[in-house]
Amino acid sequence: MLQSRAQITVRYAETDMMGVVYHGNYLPWFEVGRTTLLKEFGVPYRELEKDGYFLPVLEVQAKYHRPAVYDDTVTVITYLREKPSLRITLEYEIRRNEDLLVTGKTVHAFIDRSGRPVRPPSSFIEKMNALFGS
Repeated sequence: MLQSRAQITVRYAETDMMGVVYHGNYLPWFEVGRTTLLKEFGVPYRELEKDGYFLPVLEVQAKYHRPAVYDDTVTVITYLREKPSLRITLEYEIRRNEDLLVTGKTVHAFIDRSGRPVRPPSSFIEKMNALFGS
């Protein structure tokens, strides 16, 4: 299992009139977690795009446990629990200190520049084999 952490400070623009983070704003935080994990484990998303690979979201799930509010510092913990093949599934926890605020999951597929599904690049497969074992 791979895991990464990214910290985010809640901006005023991400909140509603009550100062609570609007529910849709957690999805970009999942993206921060996802790109951080890939970069930390040697597969920067920028490199995938440069090589003509993209990872569109096929599924997204979020469960809201407690709200984040303006000026909170939250931690996005991202998990890649299984070695990806044609699809990659990531799970997320968003926490304020020890308080669990949101849990979520995204599922992605590899596509090429024309939007057709493709196998992951060999460099990605090699990196995942090294991290998870062949």
